[in-house]
Amino acid sequence: MTYYQQAAIDAPPLTQLQANLNQFRVLVQTQKSATALQLLPTIQTQLNLPVSRATLYARINLSRSLMQLARQDASELDTEAIAAVLTPAIQQAQSLGDRRTEAYALGSLGSLYEQTQQWTAAKSLTEQALFMAQAVNATDIAYQWQWQLGRVLKAENNREEAIAAYQAAFETLQALRNDLLAVSSTLQFSFRESIEPVYREYVELLLRRSTSGSSHSETTQANLKQARQVIESLQLAELNNYFRTACLEGQTVTLDQINQTNAAVIYPIILDDRLEIILSLPQQPLQQYTVNVPRSQVDTTLNQLRQNLEKPFTTMQGKQLGKRVYDWMIHPLEPALQAQSITTLTFVLDGSLRNVPMAALYNGNQYLIEQYSVALTPGLQLFNPQKLKRDRLQVLLAGLTEKREGFSALTYVEQELQDIQAEVPSRVLLNEAFTSVALQEQIERSAVSIVHLATHGQFSSDAQKTFILAWDKPVTVDELGTLLRTTDETRPQPIELLVLSACETAAGDDRAALGLAGVAVQAGARSTLASLWSLNDQSAARLIRQFYRELLNPDLSKPDISKTEALRQAQLTLLRDPDYRHPLYWAPYVLIGNWL
Repeated sequence: MTYYQQAAIDAPPLTQLQANLNQFRVLVQTQKSATALQLLPTIQTQLNLPVSRATLYARINLSRSLMQLARQDASELDTEAIAAVLTPAIQQAQSLGDRRTEAYALGSLGSLYEQTQQWTAAKSLTEQALFMAQAVNATDIAYQWQWQLGRVLKAENNREEAIAAYQAAFETLQALRNDLLAVSSTLQFSFRESIEPVYREYVELLLRRSTSGSSHSETTQANLKQARQVIESLQLAELNNYFRTACLEGQTVTLDQINQTNAAVIYPIILDDRLEIILSLPQQPLQQYTVNVPRSQVDTTLNQLRQNLEKPFTTMQGKQLGKRVYDWMIHPLEPALQAQSITTLTFVLDGSLRNVPMAALYNGNQYLIEQYSVALTPGLQLFNPQKLKRDRLQVLLAGLTEKREGFSALTYVEQELQDIQAEVPSRVLLNEAFTSVALQEQIERSAVSIVHLATHGQFSSDAQKTFILAWDKPVTVDELGTLLRTTDETRPQPIELLVLSACETAAGDDRAALGLAGVAVQAGARSTLASLWSLNDQSAARLIRQFYRELLNPDLSKPDISKTEALRQAQLTLLRDPDYRHPLYWAPYVLIGNWL
C-alpha cells in the first residue's frame, strides 16, 4: 500500500493513475470502503488522460472494483455511475480499433447488469462480448464471457443452455491449460476467483441434472463421467497454477484402466449447498450420492476434526466429528462397497478434505483403516502404475538428526534409517553427507527404486514455501522434482516410491495439502508416502519400520501385498498398541498415487 501511495506522488500521470487504482483495489478488498471512496474523485479525474489501451483497462479495472464494493455494501451500487465509467471505454476502444479491449469492456458492462439482475441486457452484452472475443481469438477472455453467459442463463432457469455455455467455458480453459497464468494477469484476478468457480459451478449443474433421471441411464452416466472429468481437470489446473507451469508429464493412465477388482475410487465434491460423492466400482456404472450439508459446515467440521486428531489423546469430540464425516462420505456407500467385496478405497479429495486423513474417519466402532486400505490420488491419472518389483531393489536413504537452519534435531531418524537397512540393503546419506548435490549424484549413479527422506519439510499452498531440508539448504519442490526426475540411460524408469517421513503441512494454511499433492506429482514417483503432520518420536520410526517389513518381506500368506495394504498393516500395529492407539500417532501417513 505504501508503495502505491509513493508511486501516486512521484510518478508520471499514467503511473499515478495505475498506482491509485491498485490502492483503490486493495482498499476495497480489505473492506476499507470509506478510505477507498475518498480516493475515487482523484481517480475519476485521472481517467481523462489521453486515450490508450492502458487508460481503457484503467476504466475496466475501476468498474470491477466498484462492482466488488457494491457486493460488499449494496448502498454503494450506483449502476449509472459504473456504466458511465465503462461506456466511454467501449466507445474509445472502437475509435482505436481495439476489438480485444472492446470485448472486455462490453463483457464488463454485462457483468454490471448481471449484478443488478437485468438479465436481458446482461445476456445481450455478454453475447456481443463473446462474439467479439472469439473473432479476435482472445480465448483468455472468451472463457469469462462463456462463463458469464452460463450464469445468466442459469438465473433465467434455462438450464440446458447454461450447461452448454459452461461446457464451452470448460473446453476453452482446457485449451488454455498451459497458459492459465495469462488468464488473470491483465485484471489481476486470482485462480480462486476467476478460474476455479467455472469448474465447480459446471459440476453443480451436471450433478443436479443427473439426479433427475435413472442412475444407470446413458444421460446420467454421461453427466457423471463429465462431472468427474471436470473435477479431475480442476485438480490438474490447481497444480499447474501451484507450479506456475504445466506439471503432469510422462506416461500416465486413467484410474479406470487399472486392472483392480477390489478397489473403489471415491470422488467427494464440496459444493456451496451440498456434498456430492461419485463412486467408481470395477466394471460398474458410476454411482452418485448427495449429502445435503453446506460447504461452511463441511469446512468447519473438517477443521475441528483435524485439530482433534493432532491431540495426544482421543477425545469424545474427535470421535463424534470423525463419525460425522464418516456418515457423510462412507456410510451411504457401504452397501455398494460390501456387495463388491471392496478392500481398497482410493480418494480423489477436494478442498479442505485434503487436510484430514481419511484413515481416521470413525463409524462408531472402528476407524476406516480397520476396514479398508486407503490411498489418495490427485486426479484420474497415475504415472503408469505397476506392482513393486521386490527383486534387485535399489534403496537410497537420507536424513538429518542434528539441528539445522533453525529446525530442531530429529532424535529418532538415525534409528529409523538403521531399521530400514535391517529390512533391505540401502545406501545412506546422513547429516553432512546429505546435501542436495550428493542426493542428485546418488540418484544419477544407479536405478534407484525407493528414495526415503527422513528430514524436516513443509507442504504449503505456496510452492516457494514447500521444501525438504538437506544439510546444505532447504530444497524447494521444484528443485526436488529436478533431482528426482533425473533421467538418463541409468534410470529409464520413474522412482517406485518416495517416502517423506518427517514432513508436515504448514500450520494455518487451509490449502497446505495442495503442496503435498504437488510434491507427489512433481517428483514423478509412482507412489509417495508422506505425513500431514510430523512426529519426532519413536512411533514414527516404528511405523516406518513396520511399513518396510510388510512391503519388502511379506509372509507367505500375502506375497503380493500392495503398498497401501503395507501401510495399513503398519498403522494397525500402532493402533493396537495401547501407547500409540490415538490417531495422532498412526493417522497422518498417507499414500499418494499408485496403490498397487
